[in-house]
Amino acid sequence: MEIKKNDRFVVKIQDMSEDGAGIGKMDGYIWFIKDTVIGDVVEAGAMKMKKSYGFARLIRVVEPSASRVEPRCPVARQCGGCQLQAMSYEEQLRFKENRVYHNLLRIGKFENLVRVGEKNGTEEAGESGGPEAGEFHTVPGAEDRAVFLPIMGMENPWRYRNKAQFPFGTDRDGKIITGFYAGRTHTIIPQEDCLLGVEENREILRVIKDFMNRYQISSYDEERHSGLVRHVLIRKGFRTGELMVCLVINGKKVPESGKLTAELLKIPGMTGISFNINQEKTNVIMGRETIHLYGPGYITDYIGSIRYQISPQSFYQVNPVQTEKLYGTALEYAGLTGGETVWDLYCGIGTISLFLAQKAKKVFGVEIVPQAIDDARRNAELNGMENVEFFVGKAEEVLPREYEKSQIPADVIVVDPPRKGCDRQCLDTIIRMAPERVVYVSCDPGTLARDLRYLCDRGYELKKVRCCDMFGWGVHVESIVLLSKLHTK
Repeated sequence: MEIKKNDRFVVKIQDMSEDGAGIGKMDGYIWFIKDTVIGDVVEAGAMKMKKSYGFARLIRVVEPSASRVEPRCPVARQCGGCQLQAMSYEEQLRFKENRVYHNLLRIGKFENLVRVGEKNGTEEAGESGGPEAGEFHTVPGAEDRAVFLPIMGMENPWRYRNKAQFPFGTDRDGKIITGFYAGRTHTIIPQEDCLLGVEENREILRVIKDFMNRYQISSYDEERHSGLVRHVLIRKGFRTGELMVCLVINGKKVPESGKLTAELLKIPGMTGISFNINQEKTNVIMGRETIHLYGPGYITDYIGSIRYQISPQSFYQVNPVQTEKLYGTALEYAGLTGGETVWDLYCGIGTISLFLAQKAKKVFGVEIVPQAIDDARRNAELNGMENVEFFVGKAEEVLPREYEKSQIPADVIVVDPPRKGCDRQCLDTIIRMAPERVVYVSCDPGTLARDLRYLCDRGYELKKVRCCDMFGWGVHVESIVLLSKLHTK
């Protein structure tokens, strides 16, 4: 059956892509259809075709999947933030776990990987390539093979984000709007109460919009590079309750800023108010200069027992509850007894470094962003930790330089790279330093599988893999992996 543009057809969704689009197959031809769920039978309209695959839009759901749910957000389909709101949370966890698992099989070629679950306090495992997530069978000798543990999901996958960035604009009637960009566009979908964000966001946005209307302060117009208010950044410390608001402006000052500050301070927990200057024609949200109107310029929060100072431009995990699980697992995999020297690469503001420093003899952190290292050093001082030292620079440059110059050893190396994974030079230096254990924290299953294969072809052995859901209703997933030197237990 030949399908042309605008033709309608019915297809069953069998899988999902990495960006959350449903995948259906007809006569060997693959269709990507947004807003569909695995198990749906849908009517779709052809939009764009390539030789072996095409893109179609959802017209109607003919037979809903058993995993289909009604999205709680009224703009879930238009907004680009939540790709999976029509999928039950349990099915999302299966999808994410399977995505990591199959990348390790397909790209990493880890055929010895065994799925392991906990049932009634006992471990049970499933053969690689066999069961779906949550299906486990006993495998004799599984303890001698690499294990893939069940994903760590959230108890409540709503209101979990401690950070939000809202763009401002103007609608066709000239009214100020704020919300989120539609997928792959810079069209703002009005939404002032994202269900992933904290409830205080709504009141903060109301105060800012009322202030802008009262004093005739304009929203930024991206095409004309005119107007003042571009974005607002909001952060909340989940343990401390502290709130921060940073207005990103296309100018040098905010008119009547004292009145805005007074209104925002009526909101319980308000600790820091600032504006950030960004007058560039750019998609980058934050500029280089931040002016503080009220407060110390940061809020504080905890992960476990470690206290962190978080400034407007700090990198800090957006899901603090799951972050504690993620870092706790990384610390467990590091296997520290108090005498180890640890390197933490791509360390950010030192979040993992300080977690490790609780049980290590010495931790060295490396990060390319100077402001992040400033934050990391402040956080070490804040927690009274003197066994941590930080270096500014690229991990692939700092690590070999310090190793060659000072012969600083490494019992354990922890890496938490960006989506592109680790640089080859960085991996080669890890191999030369030959730590007993490597703990790899990853936000991209594809580059994770690639890097693990490289390390395991050069003397390391895959021991444990576990996923952690940090982004409920979105497609991304974090993974924590333990590697050990070959033939060591």
